[in-house]
Amino acid sequence: MTMTKLQRLFQPGRAQVQLGRAQVLAMLLTLVLLSGCAVTDVHRGDALQAQARWIQLPIANYAETPLAGQRAESILATLLHSQGIASLGRYAPSESGGLLDFNADSIYQEALDSARSEGYRYGVTGAVEEWQYKAGLDGEPAVGISLRVVDIASGDTLWSASGARTGWGYSTASGTAQKLMADMIGDLPVQK
Repeated sequence: MTMTKLQRLFQPGRAQVQLGRAQVLAMLLTLVLLSGCAVTDVHRGDALQAQARWIQLPIANYAETPLAGQRAESILATLLHSQGIASLGRYAPSESGGLLDFNADSIYQEALDSARSEGYRYGVTGAVEEWQYKAGLDGEPAVGISLRVVDIASGDTLWSASGARTGWGYSTASGTAQKLMADMIGDLPVQK
């Protein structure tokens, strides 16, 4: 670039217009990056033994989407195995005569009591707060999930994480949930 072109580029009126364009471009870029954002809070505890007996307890569904808790359980099992947890049992829901039991607390307590009697060390549970597609042109997926690792003997929470994430218009709710849960489980202090 010659000196006269540089002088014209930085004339007082012209530089302000280019600075304004740069600001607009920066704001648009920030908006695009934040449109698929996630919020995650993690409570870290002591190291958990991967070789211990783990059981997947029920995940409560507080979302409007039917069976979202069971969908999250399926994703969680795979993610826990990827963290080195080889011995992962699964609770067996009790027979309720074909009727659905909507009391999440009683289902959890029944599963915890059963895990205690079977000698498990850690249990993984949680809740789905949101599992839907937003209204609008893009129909972006939005998920909100909380996870906890509990000591089966005492019922105390040893580790917990909560998060929410939205995806892009072409994403699926389960894919968005898997990304969120992978981020959350990535912070699980498992000692292999």
